[in-house]
Amino acid sequence: MGRFAGKNVFITGAGSGFGQRTAELFASEGAKNVYLVDRLQERLATTAERVAAAGATPLSICCDLSDMANCAEAIDRALAVDPKLDVMISNAAAWADEHFLDITFESWRHVLSVDLDAYFVLGNKAARAMKNTGGGVILFTASISSLGHGRGFTSYAVAKAGLVALSKAIAVECAPFNIRANCVSPGPGDTQQSVDVTSIELMNKWRTEGFPVVPLNRLASVDDIAHAFLYLASDEAKYVSGINLVVDGALTAQTYDVPDS
Repeated sequence: MGRFAGKNVFITGAGSGFGQRTAELFASEGAKNVYLVDRLQERLATTAERVAAAGATPLSICCDLSDMANCAEAIDRALAVDPKLDVMISNAAAWADEHFLDITFESWRHVLSVDLDAYFVLGNKAARAMKNTGGGVILFTASISSLGHGRGFTSYAVAKAGLVALSKAIAVECAPFNIRANCVSPGPGDTQQSVDVTSIELMNKWRTEGFPVVPLNRLASVDDIAHAFLYLASDEAKYVSGINLVVDGALTAQTYDVPDS
């Protein structure tokens, strides 16, 4: 029957990449309802087909998560199907490639609204529902950007660091209600978002020649991250709460190599 037989799972950013594959794997491991949230309807349709083929019932929710009211409504739509929400994964992201001195108020506000405010609303609404039905698991996609900085991504890094703090707060404050909360922090990934940030030409080069910035010499696959989420959502991790699980091929474990010249 799978580790998630009969469970209800809610996933944002489900239209592609890590979110899409995570949804598909939950379905393959027995999930009953998989609520799919994304801002692009055509991507949702593809994920819904995959989830249905894997044996679960998909519900597509197309909305812009930069609006906190939309976040609350998305959870309400899921709870209207079944008041029991077992797993909530907030994964959607926004970014802006801007030098710190060039960041506009509008850009800063947009990135933090999607990458932090939405996670707060979704986590808060999910936790309230889980408290009433015996508990559940709340998971966030953070990033190794929560641990340091990459030039041009100030607002993204700040938001991701905030997510790690937010997950710890939920883990501590909601533990009495049998609610666990954790983050997964991917390293550079082979996803549509990476294509959007760089280019398809660069991505194809790294796929074929490797990604030497990372000690394991490759980008994170969607399976690498999806399986991390499934582990943290499962009973195998029932005593794991408040952590930031870094999945980065040893990238953040390294310091520097002595130059040859």
